[in-house]
Amino acid sequence: MTATVPAKTPEVGAGRMSRREVLQALSGLMVGMFVSILASTVVANALPRIIADLDGTQTVYTWIVTTELLAMTATVPLWGKMADLYSKKLLIQLSLGLFVVGSLIAGLTPNVEVLLVSRVVQGIGAGGMTALATIVMAAMIPPRELGRYAGIFGAVFGVGTIAGPLIGGVLVDTSWLGWRWCFLIGVPFSLLSIVLLQRTLHLPVTRRRVKIDWLGALLITSGVSTVLIWSSLAGNKFAWASGWTALMVGGGLALLALAVRVESRAAEPIVPLDIFRNRTVSLTTVASILVGVAMFGGTVFLSQYFQLSLGKSPTVAGLMSLPMILGLLVSSTVAGQLITKYGRWKRYLVAGAAVMVAGMLLLATIDARTSVVLLGVYMAVLGVGVGMLMQNLVLAAQNDVPAHELGAATSVLTFFRSMGGTIGVSALGAVLANRVATLSAEKLGPLTGDATGGEGSTEVPDLSTLPEPVLKIVQDVYGTATGELFLVATPFAVLALVVVLFIREKPLHTLSGDERRAREEAAAAVPGAH
Repeated sequence: MTATVPAKTPEVGAGRMSRREVLQALSGLMVGMFVSILASTVVANALPRIIADLDGTQTVYTWIVTTELLAMTATVPLWGKMADLYSKKLLIQLSLGLFVVGSLIAGLTPNVEVLLVSRVVQGIGAGGMTALATIVMAAMIPPRELGRYAGIFGAVFGVGTIAGPLIGGVLVDTSWLGWRWCFLIGVPFSLLSIVLLQRTLHLPVTRRRVKIDWLGALLITSGVSTVLIWSSLAGNKFAWASGWTALMVGGGLALLALAVRVESRAAEPIVPLDIFRNRTVSLTTVASILVGVAMFGGTVFLSQYFQLSLGKSPTVAGLMSLPMILGLLVSSTVAGQLITKYGRWKRYLVAGAAVMVAGMLLLATIDARTSVVLLGVYMAVLGVGVGMLMQNLVLAAQNDVPAHELGAATSVLTFFRSMGGTIGVSALGAVLANRVATLSAEKLGPLTGDATGGEGSTEVPDLSTLPEPVLKIVQDVYGTATGELFLVATPFAVLALVVVLFIREKPLHTLSGDERRAREEAAAAVPGAH
């Protein structure tokens, strides 16, 4: 017999934040999420100037981006688990505080060593903000209504990802600002977000005896970091098939295998392994990895294509990404509104994945002679696809797990999407470098070293120093190589489409995460209740 839930179970909507209160709280969340995502991308066009001013090397060039991504990706599961145990409001303010500290250190850095340390601190804070923003949304808003808000958040995520290079380029090109403001610009917005959240975010705090699985957290972080460090170095510092690869991949997988063993026995695991028995969570996780590889791995090199192949300035290169931003913004917002109105969501996942594949295939045709108008259309198509797909994967998973696992499910998806993106950037970056080297050798012969910075160099060429005939060839090489890069990334988008087709559509809950949790706890307290 299933016991009846007592009358004191919260009624639907009882104690729920009003729409006005939700929008006020979301304003703080959106500001914080935007600056945390911006931190990963704003340095893209500023890196050459930063390296020159601080006397850095090509290795440092890569690591200024990679260290922040590593710290963000590796700490997301820990933030997600703590959100299930402690005050979400306090945690999100703590993550923003860490981001402010990291940004101040980076903006005032005297050398590259301090800059790398600051990027780790920034990454830890950004990891918390990225995971917690979505978790707090799920706690406040029922999945049935989450679409209209999730669409806005998906747009903020996409705009932060793609607009970063534009903002960085403008700051670098503005003489009275300079590259240090790429880091400092986020500080006032982060402080504003902390104040807004303090005043507007009102969530119940669940107080219970907890035990964080620190050993599991250490093993997961170490294992993931080892694999990600390998993916950023392989093909550059050592060959893909080498002793270093065997050592780092083997060591990383061994640490992760040990983490699985520890997590399976922990009372409060960082990543509850039972969560993967849920078909929706498993499929959305795989799709998130593939979307991360395809989107981040492909689009991160567009800024370089604009500057090296089309000869645009950093600011113009940033402006050229606007079609993708607009496509993502419109599709994410419209899909969210339609999901809220009709309660159906799978059609947007499938359509988004299909349009993303189309966008990748179109961008696979670009070269140094592709018109700006055509390029804008291709990028808009990709933006529309990603906008419909990315945030709604999280919605599907959040709708299908118990309320007490909302934090874990959300952070798992965020974690794997970030990991897919990081590995995609590293692996596809190595593919791009190899293609550039091969094509340059074919077309330039003995002049290859002069055009690319030296024999076997991975440095980006300085176009202003190249004679006209060589310049045209180098631009053509980068154009062709970038098009081929999108062709390599397309199968990941196709696999994401296949995975999405197998996700089962389930009706969206009409209770918020906190209301669902209260009802589940009340039901669990009754003997024989299921």
